[in-house]
This record gives sequence, C-alpha cells and structure tokens, in this order.
Amino acid sequence: MADALRKNHSQLGIGEKIKAIRQNKGLSMQQLAEKAGLAKALISQIENGQVSPPIATLLKVANSLNTDISLLFQEEASDAKTVVVRSDERLVSPRRQVKGKAHLGYNYEALAYTKTSKHMEPFLVTFEAKDAEDVIQFTHEGEECAFVLEGSLEFSSPDEKVVLKPGDCIYFESEQLHGFRALDGKPAKALVTVYHR
Repeated sequence: MADALRKNHSQLGIGEKIKAIRQNKGLSMQQLAEKAGLAKALISQIENGQVSPPIATLLKVANSLNTDISLLFQEEASDAKTVVVRSDERLVSPRRQVKGKAHLGYNYEALAYTKTSKHMEPFLVTFEAKDAEDVIQFTHEGEECAFVLEGSLEFSSPDEKVVLKPGDCIYFESEQLHGFRALDGKPAKALVTVYHR
C-alpha cells in the first residue's frame, strides 16, 4: 500500500525541471552536457522523461546548473529548518532495464528531498545482485557514507574491493570511480548519504 503512494521521477517532473532551469540560464542541451561531462543524448532523454538517471548523474546536472539537487525532487520549495518525509512519501526511482537486466544495479528512495539548501542527500538504496564485470562505476564531487542494513554489499573502486555486512559502514571520497553490488544472489539495502560541495 505504502509503495503505491510513493512518488517517482515522472510524477515530480524532474526532467521538466531540469529543462526549465537550463533554459532559464540560457544554456543549450549541448552546453549543459559539456558542463556536466555527459552526452547530449542523455540530457535529452532525461529532460523528456525517457530515463531515470542515477544519483551521480543528477548531482552532475544539478552542479552544472548551479542548483541544489533537492530542488529537482520537490513539488514545492521549502526552506523550513526541519522537514519530515513519511515512509509513504518517499521519492522512488523506477528500475531501469536494459536487455532484461537491471541497468544500474540499484534503485533508490530519496529520504529528505523536501528540504532545500542542504549539503547532504540521504537515500535508502536497494542494490541488486550482479556479476563483478557488470558493475557500473560512477564519479561525482563530494563524499559518501553507506551504512548496510540488509544483505552483503561489495564496494569497488580502481584501487580496492571491500565486502560489507549489516552494521558495517563505509565512508569515501566520491571523486574516485566507485560502484556497489549485492552479493550472495540476493539484494542488499543500505542507508547512503551523499555530501555535495
């Protein structure tokens, strides 16, 4: 029941918001793509609601637009000192499929998207089990902290691989390429907080 009430990207019009902010700043899609280090085709797909971008991509787009990522998630802005997002109000990213396989290997729920002007973005992330060669690694400005709630989770970077169990926590600089995958053929769940400068 609660899952049915949760909002998703298309309901919040994230692509439309990105397009409006881009146009208000007088940027073309190509200029935004270059600033964010992304393909113009991907910017077009995001703006047209054809793809649900991962957190790292949304951070790059928001930073390139000099805007707070939380503004992309909000239906209306709030500068309240305290916000509460109930369990049935979370923003849920839809799962993306490519050739029958999970494309990103995870889906996420934004936990505090109603708060503007913040430096941290907390997410509840469910990671899918996948082979090591199928892990997609990302890089973005800032730092991340992941606290494992369920399952076994492998963190990988060009320099190391670390296996995490429930109760384990990892904190890392997210400018390095990094990725996660659930182990043991079962999904893993973690509370992930992204700090963006």
